[in-house]
Amino acid sequence: MEAASGAGAARREGARRTLAPAFCLVTGLVLIAAGVLGFFFGGADFTSGPGVSGETFIVFEVNGWHNVVHVATGAFLVLMAASASTAITGALVFGVVYVAVTVLGFIDGDDLLTLAPINTADNFLHLALAIAGIVVGVAAGGLVGSARRRPAAT
Repeated sequence: MEAASGAGAARREGARRTLAPAFCLVTGLVLIAAGVLGFFFGGADFTSGPGVSGETFIVFEVNGWHNVVHVATGAFLVLMAASASTAITGALVFGVVYVAVTVLGFIDGDDLLTLAPINTADNFLHLALAIAGIVVGVAAGGLVGSARRRPAAT
């Protein structure tokens, strides 16, 4: 019976250890694709300043800077997917950064730091990405994972 519970715990640990790299890889690739496609089908203009505007890509308002941020954060996540420990850190850092982006987006309203145009859809997408990054990072063992004690061998 002990072996069966040990195997179940090992499976759960393995699933938790693959969660963060999978999140980082998939989310990173989607962000890179969205950023690249945004240049072709959305805004490629790099103007900035108060009231900066962009083009609509799907339902999101983007410009060149917005697309660059998506490509950069996507590349960050793909690089962090290399191992479980870096992916956990990457997911948490990504989540915290996107919390800040979300808060600034809701405060600024139509633009983010006068560089990137945003709309309500952008803000809610950023919020969802922030929550996902933090939940995945914590669920995969972040924050308390390094301090977790292993049961003593019997």
